[in-house]
Amino acid sequence: MLSADVRENSPSTNKPRAVFLDRDGTILDEVGYLNHISRFRMLPGAAAAIRRLNLAGVPVIVVTNQSGVARGFFPEEMVGQIHERMARELGAAGAHVDGIYYCPHGTEIGCDCRKPFPGMLTRAAEEHGLEISGSGLVSDRYDDIAMGHAAGCRTILVMTGYGRGEYEWNRVRWPHEPEFVADEIGQAVDILLREMM
Repeated sequence: MLSADVRENSPSTNKPRAVFLDRDGTILDEVGYLNHISRFRMLPGAAAAIRRLNLAGVPVIVVTNQSGVARGFFPEEMVGQIHERMARELGAAGAHVDGIYYCPHGTEIGCDCRKPFPGMLTRAAEEHGLEISGSGLVSDRYDDIAMGHAAGCRTILVMTGYGRGEYEWNRVRWPHEPEFVADEIGQAVDILLREMM
């Protein structure tokens, strides 16, 4: 049984805190560019982990860079197809996400929605009435961790996707380490529900 304090709002704003999840390498298998529906695969335990957040009353928001659109690797419609498939598979497991935000731009655009900039977090917070500060952010990439730090999130790096390589080869260059490191999304959710929410 989850404790009641998991569902508490931020005392300063009375807005709920959320969990922001990266998509590829965190929820879905990391395949480089997910440019065809046939390459879709949800990571084991991802749906069950998200369902536990749902049951705890924690809003779950997916935030993902999809620069393959700008690079011409796949049409923007493919992003929608992937998200529809993800929603169906989550629903079949009794889970759901409360919002999905993606950036289709390349680095040359200079937008504020491409990670590590916090535009997707800001937009999600405005549209869903969320408190970003103190929310959780889970990803396999350090750019996402940096985004979370900039926005005041508590961050968890998972070892799936690019996570293990990021951690073993690149962490010496990180200006700030994630608050936690987890093997996969299920362990990350354990940490979130126990220590952060």
